Amino acid sequence: MKNIKLIFSIVFLLAVTISCTVDAGIDDDLSFLDSASSGNVDKIFDISTDNSGIVKITPLGTGVTSYKVSYGHGAGDLASAVVSPGASTSHAYPEGTYTVSIEASDIAGKKTTTTYPLAVTYRAPENLTVNATVSVYTVKVAATALYAKSFLVYFGDVANEVGTPLAIGETTPLHTYAVGGAYNIKVVALSGGIAKTESITPIVIFDPLALPYTCELASQNYLAGGTFGGVNYSIVANPFPTGLNTTSKVVKFEKPVNAEEWAGTWKPLDIPINLSNGTKIKMLVYATEVGKRVGLELQASTNGAPNTAIFVATTVANQWEELVFDTTTIPAIPVGATYKQFNINYNRPNKGLGEVIYIDNIRLTN
Repeated sequence: MKNIKLIFSIVFLLAVTISCTVDAGIDDDLSFLDSASSGNVDKIFDISTDNSGIVKITPLGTGVTSYKVSYGHGAGDLASAVVSPGASTSHAYPEGTYTVSIEASDIAGKKTTTTYPLAVTYRAPENLTVNATVSVYTVKVAATALYAKSFLVYFGDVANEVGTPLAIGETTPLHTYAVGGAYNIKVVALSGGIAKTESITPIVIFDPLALPYTCELASQNYLAGGTFGGVNYSIVANPFPTGLNTTSKVVKFEKPVNAEEWAGTWKPLDIPINLSNGTKIKMLVYATEVGKRVGLELQASTNGAPNTAIFVATTVANQWEELVFDTTTIPAIPVGATYKQFNINYNRPNKGLGEVIYIDNIRLTN
């Protein structure tokens, strides 16, 4: 009996000794890590809608210590990024299709790579606005549009025209037309991708305003300048195409009741009147009364000549007549004087009485 008890004691001590050689709470069973698999990694693409091409990438998964996101675009350090769990990375893409790969590392050191297709499509620009500034034969263009990356401008005066690039916030260099006429300026707003938006802006390029002033040319801006003192000035069909004037269009000059006595119209000239080329200015006039004066004022000299006014009275009523404004009758006008503006008034020094006259074919002669 004593021998049996001794054997059990030895076995018990041996078991205790063996158990004490393994640290408490530690064994070689790592099967619990199987539940930390990163195989359920997902992705979130947050694609911007402002045509910047920026895509925010936020990987998701469980039991992951880090992610390596390869964008599928770019080179070197710009082609990928390491992202911590719960964090994001962003990348700017041109329009196109890409394959993004996300490599997830778990706490067991395992790596799982998953690839995802990415399509980046830019939206068409919106609210395209074009501003064309015209000066005689030249024009410059500015444009704005939502979601535009840049613009192309077509001035419409040559065949197979190559668009002029226009950056955001900029203005095109001056474009010069060879001749006056009507043109269509096309502006294309570019998204940075395939989508684009176009706009057509009609403009008229006028030939330089100069004498003779005939009212007949579509390429001439006969309404340049303006009025003062309450008169009205317009280009109309010739109501009396007889006698000295059978042209189709003329000026209608109206001096309404109580318009200022000095009221009139002013015309800025792109090519000055040069009295070296003639000293007399002739004008066709149709008036309903005899003896009322038509005034022609010469202003804005380019060579220092004084402003001056010449008055000539009508001699016939209800028919066209030619009035001659002789600059040699004004001693203050020097030889060879040049003027960039002329004004016309009627029946000074009286306020308006409701008069209407018609004017045409203002020209410089000897």
